[in-house]
Amino acid sequence: MTRKEFIKRLMYLSVAGAFPALYSWQVEPFWVEFVQKKLPVKNLPEELEGKKVMQISDLHVGNRFDWNFLIDSFQEAKKFKPEFVVYTGDFVNKGTAQELIDLKQVMEACVLGSYATFDILGNHDYGKNWNDHKCSDTVRQTLEDCGITVLRNEQKESRGLNFIGFEDLWSCNFHPSEVMADYDASKANIVLCHNPDACDLNIWNGYQGWILSGHTHGGQCRIPGVFTPVLPVKNKKYISGEIDLEDGRMLYINRAIGHSFQIRFMVRPEITVFTLTKT
Repeated sequence: MTRKEFIKRLMYLSVAGAFPALYSWQVEPFWVEFVQKKLPVKNLPEELEGKKVMQISDLHVGNRFDWNFLIDSFQEAKKFKPEFVVYTGDFVNKGTAQELIDLKQVMEACVLGSYATFDILGNHDYGKNWNDHKCSDTVRQTLEDCGITVLRNEQKESRGLNFIGFEDLWSCNFHPSEVMADYDASKANIVLCHNPDACDLNIWNGYQGWILSGHTHGGQCRIPGVFTPVLPVKNKKYISGEIDLEDGRMLYINRAIGHSFQIRFMVRPEITVFTLTKT
């Protein structure tokens, strides 16, 4: 091999090696996938058959990526015209004063359900060390000002569909037993729970149905069938997507629309559009 051929091949290899890095930094983090799935719910009223529940999770408004793409994604999401919208936590990244200001701008463009919109808080909504109550209260107020009902260990029914919302597992306000003590199996129920690790706790009081979670971001970088290097849960089975908990509960983990850091590889940001069906 001549020196010229060697340099030429080295340049080709450099370009080939740079492409995955550029893609995972500048392309995939902003390439939102609208995942469409059926959501069979026990005791679902007939009039809700075929209606849509949209799940948006983990906005992480902060300075680690250009959050204006969240607003653009909301505009696309509105085209689905969902009857219900649920946000499953982590609206801000660190809970700084600037993030809270930016969150107001983002949520002015938020997606609202034509029937109802609910949310729960995530660990990041509690600021530093997950114990900043002033931060969580400000996030809550911002959301309520936008017409969103915040569920903090509470349940709320709309059009015959009952949403049960947990506070975050890592927060000091995680008291799910307060709401699960009043769990009514005869209703059409959906649980909103930011951290899927809560599924492994003895708090469910015989609950049968769907749990919608976020928190993991799907790992953000993943080699399917090989490994997911960063996963902030104890139960490493809780990566993303639909998981049968084999006790009458079904878990769905949203891959998040925002990011803790601006890198994604084979884990596109996600907004989920569920179509309600009767079991």
